[in-house]
Amino acid sequence: MIGDAASAVKAVWGDLFPTPEPTVYGGGGGGGGGFEMSPEELKTVIGLWQDELKKVVDDGDKINRIVSDLMPPGQDEVSSSYVNSGIDSLLSLQKQNESMKAYIEGYIAKLEVARSKTMATEAANTLRTT
Repeated sequence: MIGDAASAVKAVWGDLFPTPEPTVYGGGGGGGGGFEMSPEELKTVIGLWQDELKKVVDDGDKINRIVSDLMPPGQDEVSSSYVNSGIDSLLSLQKQNESMKAYIEGYIAKLEVARSKTMATEAANTLRTT
C-alpha cells in the first residue's frame, strides 16, 4: 500500500518529492508475526514518534489560532455563512488532529513499556550469564 502511494505521488509530482528508502529497525527472520528490537533501537523509534508528536501538537496550535482568528469580512449573511463553513471544516480537522495526537501518545507509551521490559529482560539475562 505504501508503495502504491509513493508511485501515485511520483506520477503526479515527479521527482519533486523524492521518496527515501525507509529505515527498518529491529531484527529479522522471526516467525509468528513478531519482531525484536534492542533498547537502543526502541529509544530511536520512540524519539522519531516524539518528533512526530511535536509536529502534530504544533499543527493543533495552528488550527486553534486559525479558528479563533477567523472572522467574516463583512456583516452580511454570505460572509458569515462562508466563515461558518470554514469553521466547521477546521473543527473537523481539529478533531482529527486530536485523534492523531492521542494515538501517537498511546503508541509512545506502549513503546516505552516495551523498552522497559526489554531492558529488564536483558538485565536478567546478563545476571544469569555472569
